[in-house]
Amino acid sequence: MLAIIGGSGLSNLENLHITRRQVLRTPYGEPSSPATFGQLGGVEIVFLARHGNGHTLAPHEINYRANIWALKDLGVKEVIAVNSVGGISANAGPGQLIVPDQIIDYTHGRRHTFHEGAGQPVVHIDFTWPFDRATREALLESADAAGQSVEDGGVYAATNGPRLESAAEIARIERDGGTLVGMTGMPEASLARELSLPYAMLAVVANWAAGKGDSAQQIVLEDIVAILDAGLIKVRRIIEHRASRLAA
Repeated sequence: MLAIIGGSGLSNLENLHITRRQVLRTPYGEPSSPATFGQLGGVEIVFLARHGNGHTLAPHEINYRANIWALKDLGVKEVIAVNSVGGISANAGPGQLIVPDQIIDYTHGRRHTFHEGAGQPVVHIDFTWPFDRATREALLESADAAGQSVEDGGVYAATNGPRLESAAEIARIERDGGTLVGMTGMPEASLARELSLPYAMLAVVANWAAGKGDSAQQIVLEDIVAILDAGLIKVRRIIEHRASRLAA
């Protein structure tokens, strides 16, 4: 079973033949939304809205542990996370799709691990390469089959939000090696790794990050919607091809 975690702008999969919805319970509380099950390209899909139904959860309010635990408990074998991001590097302009291969985490105050609390052992996981290699390759192959241009590789910088970053913060992130910036990639990716759940990200660049390009003086939020909508049409096509390849 393939899981899609939908971020800002992706609250549903239009071509998903829905079979049922299920309210989920976990030891870590309730996930962001009920799970939507359906068929896409002959493959069973489960869709989870990261920000909740109606986009009601800010990035720092999301119960990442419940979301990832629920997907693992459902028997999901692969997770594709869809994230809207700001572009920092020259090849990360608005509308570009990116499959990042690295993460820098600037978040704070989030529950970052399943391994905490009384009686829990200290557990260290290897996070050298944060995204599952096979899932990344499958995404890139599906993009090619769908005729969609996707940038292979990038460094996703995870900030806390919900405010956007200052120009100085983006300059710092760029010096650190970040090429795109978002608010929801962590601890989602590391929690998936803790549960050995194959996970990769398909990022949609919605705007230039603060201080870059036409965001040099200000980010005009109204301009983001149309760019994000166009990018998510491409995302849906890639996901359809990924489902078709799994069915083959």
